[in-house]
Amino acid sequence: GAELIDSVLDHGRREAEKADTLQGFQITQSLGGGTGSGMGTLLISKIREEYPDRMMLTYSVYPSPKVSDTVVEPYNTLLSIHQLIENADEVVVLDNEALYDLCFRLLKLSQPTFAELNNIVGNTMSAITSCIRFSGQLNSDL
Repeated sequence: GAELIDSVLDHGRREAEKADTLQGFQITQSLGGGTGSGMGTLLISKIREEYPDRMMLTYSVYPSPKVSDTVVEPYNTLLSIHQLIENADEVVVLDNEALYDLCFRLLKLSQPTFAELNNIVGNTMSAITSCIRFSGQLNSDL
């Protein structure tokens, strides 16, 4: 992640410069794996350094022992949580086991794909951010 962070931040800066009124950042990450926990938390830390007055919201998928395939996932998650406490203003916890349970019980899927799991996460993100994306009496900005 350290060798890619400058390139990723350059892309992020270009996108931030395009915004009329940049209110904050949303990061989606999985905390069990190396890329989501390592690169994701490094990115959050660097964005916080460059934009300390902007909102940082993360959607973090926490691993579950029932659907986990790697023994280091709890360790990666523990290290990531410290960075989230330090650098994120809001963390939406997405439990991996609960995502699978939704697919099994409500959607009646026997073998959920990543696309189906990601669809649930995307719908959650859309619902959470609707109040800042659409104008109206009940809606506001950050």
